[in-house]
Amino acid sequence: MRTIVVVAIGWVLSGAFVLASGYLGKSRITGAIIFIAAWLIFCVVDYSNGVKAGYAAMDELGIHILIFTLPVIGAWVAARFLH
Repeated sequence: MRTIVVVAIGWVLSGAFVLASGYLGKSRITGAIIFIAAWLIFCVVDYSNGVKAGYAAMDELGIHILIFTLPVIGAWVAARFLH
């Protein structure tokens, strides 16, 4: 359940970054790139915390591949197709 919530938050944030960059006069691609960098940092920290908490590194890696890629795809789609 936590994975679904984190991915949903990522989708909302990706849209917010892309739309905010458009309103601030920057390109939507710039907003997507900034989101991807921030999301990568979040995912690395979350992965590290999961491994330190005792979860298997490979299990965490599989989950975090989804947690990272699904919102990144959302940011790319928002940057390309929102007007």
